[in-house]
Amino acid sequence: TNNKSILNCLCVKRGGRNELSVPEELEPGILVGSLNEHFPPLYQLLTQEYLWMDINTGDIYTTGEKLDREALCPKETKSGDCVMVHNAVVGPTGDLIQFLVIIEDINDNAPHFDMSEIHLKVSEDVTVGTIFLLDDQARDEDIGINGELRYHLQGSSGVFTLKVENRLLIKLVVEKALDRETQELYHMQLVATDCGTPPLSASAGLIVTITDVDDNCPSFSSESARTVTIPGDSLENTLVTQVTATDPDLGPNAAIVYSFSPKVSERVREIFSLDSNTGHIRLTQNLHSFKSEELGLKVLANGPHCPPSGTQVTVLILPQANQELSIKIGFIAEHHNQTMVSFKGSSLAIEDDVPFSLSPQNGKYLLSTSKPLDYEMKDEYSISVVAHVRLADGPLILPSRQTIRLLVVDVNDNAPHFFHSQYQLEVEENNVAGVSLLQVSASDADSGSNGKLTYRLDEYTSAIFNIDSTVGQLSVRAPLDREQQSVHKLTVFAQDGGSPPLESHATIYIHVLDQNDNAPGFLSTHFIFFIPENASPYTQVGRVEVKDPDEGENGSVELYVVNSSGLFGIDKSQRIHTTTKLDREAEDHHEFHLVARDNGHPVALVSTARVTVFVEDINDNQPKVILPNSNSSCLTVSPSTLAGTVLTKVYAVDEDSGLNSEVTFAVVTPESVQNQSPFQIDPRSGTITLSQQLLPKDVGMHHLFIVVRDSGKPTPLYTTVPSKAPICDVETARSAQVILFIGLTMILTSVSLLLVTACLYLKYRSLQKNKRGCASENEIPLRLRDKYYSDE
Repeated sequence: TNNKSILNCLCVKRGGRNELSVPEELEPGILVGSLNEHFPPLYQLLTQEYLWMDINTGDIYTTGEKLDREALCPKETKSGDCVMVHNAVVGPTGDLIQFLVIIEDINDNAPHFDMSEIHLKVSEDVTVGTIFLLDDQARDEDIGINGELRYHLQGSSGVFTLKVENRLLIKLVVEKALDRETQELYHMQLVATDCGTPPLSASAGLIVTITDVDDNCPSFSSESARTVTIPGDSLENTLVTQVTATDPDLGPNAAIVYSFSPKVSERVREIFSLDSNTGHIRLTQNLHSFKSEELGLKVLANGPHCPPSGTQVTVLILPQANQELSIKIGFIAEHHNQTMVSFKGSSLAIEDDVPFSLSPQNGKYLLSTSKPLDYEMKDEYSISVVAHVRLADGPLILPSRQTIRLLVVDVNDNAPHFFHSQYQLEVEENNVAGVSLLQVSASDADSGSNGKLTYRLDEYTSAIFNIDSTVGQLSVRAPLDREQQSVHKLTVFAQDGGSPPLESHATIYIHVLDQNDNAPGFLSTHFIFFIPENASPYTQVGRVEVKDPDEGENGSVELYVVNSSGLFGIDKSQRIHTTTKLDREAEDHHEFHLVARDNGHPVALVSTARVTVFVEDINDNQPKVILPNSNSSCLTVSPSTLAGTVLTKVYAVDEDSGLNSEVTFAVVTPESVQNQSPFQIDPRSGTITLSQQLLPKDVGMHHLFIVVRDSGKPTPLYTTVPSKAPICDVETARSAQVILFIGLTMILTSVSLLLVTACLYLKYRSLQKNKRGCASENEIPLRLRDKYYSDE
């Protein structure tokens, strides 16, 4: 054998047991131990699934099937030794020994997290040093130092650190003050590393979302103060201007309420109104002013639990003109975002701060955009155009104003937006078909068909899931099965009706919760095992395997033995063992049932399997002589008997089976007279025949010493036929004639009796058949026949 390496793992007797320690995952052909230090040759390993043995040297090697400790001993992975029991036949007498193979762990399993991402929400107002417990721990199937895990954090930028207690509790510690307005999301990696050599590691994404608190107040920009000019003949509800404050918080925390300062004049309150939500300042009545008037409006922006922020708006009301000028719109150049305004002999200007400008074009003015427009920010503008003119040698004509209402046309420049990028959902398996699971929702800042949304699932999503395209209601068409798939990951898309359409997506994780809907299952409904009858109590008979695909207590299985008459038991490792000694001659096989019961709720489920244990024979019974049955048996032989004549027969049985019960016959005589005896015995049938014609010297008493021997291993057993018979004196010719006459008479008498008995039996059978009618087709009569060895 070409050994790749030799390990210093030898069989050591300890406390009467032989043990062998073998590291897992060894290559084939590795020498792991030997029996030659404790037992003489020859050697034979009875189970060669993972190890094989040299029959001459007793050296034990690994086979092509690698030892995987975690697969062979899943329940002992974290505690206790992983032990395999092997049997071997050693020595010239074929002694049966048993030795234990202890499979040692190596670092062949990397840690792993159940979830690839861990999500945590933290309020921005938590204090430094606050601790959050992380429930998502990594697992390692190895044991000892190979399964001991250490954790560290990557990508935290010093904002967060890890604190691990007792190697089990993972705590996230806040090290710096948080501010959602500065950074809302932190993407980090939680890394778990074992202590094996070399160390193996795994990581899971740790995503911390900072939630908002109301820690900011509304404020006006430094450019919010303004002066607005309106004509003295402006109409009621005319938009004077709009004030805008900002609050960096979110949602209700960013709500702003606008109001006039209590110090504004009654004149301001009389002719102006302020929309508390939008900040629009409008006229409450028609103006008829023939003189200039300047009014100061102090506007306040109020937020929850915040002091008000203020800005100043100055409104200049010009006197009503006594001669009005007219402004006409010439044409609109739609594709250039421009409008031509026609007015001669004057100069035009735009009031207020709007994203438009006027430029002179041959006595006319071209109205065009000065900044990009955004329909979602503002869909309508009121542009106040003022005309200033002075007639030659005439009076100054007061400015003339005209308001141009401009509507912004929407284009599809905004993709839909989901309110949540991820949805987590738990559903019990075996749900009702068609049940609604979740409603997703998205929004689109565009209008009309550009903002009309439809929902759909990814094309690779299982057909059992369905989503309403209009309202986003997710449902399942069929019951879910956790044992087939415990987590379903769905991708839902929201698409608008624009051209071209825009879309976005969100991810839905459906965690299927377990129910006790699976009974424990045996790998076979009928297990067959063999065990020698001389096995000591608590000897392992075999191992069954039962699995329950449920999880937790629903999948925890207990085994019981029933109808075994107390001869067999089963341990927690699903190994069947004897509880007492067995006797094949009393019963050659045993049948009983195993019951597997889970610990599920509300009802525990059970299943059964039949077990047949055949008791293998050992050579523990001597042959028994049936005939002759006494020492006084004697047989008289006539001198005229021909050679080859059958004189008598020895009957013997052996209660063992197989080779152990096959008997042979032999006549034991001294070597000096072995070839002089006229009698011989057939070694198989026990028939004694006359081997040669009788001579005068053969007349007399002959004692045959017959030995009956079985073929058992390792040592045959034997018994003898009573030694004073069966061949007596050889008679003279006259005596033979008398005996022959008597014998013929007895034969004739026996034949006559036999014929009469046969006739009576046939008549009896005919009567019984008429009485019974047809026997049941399912009745199978069984006849037991005594076992003996004979050619007849």
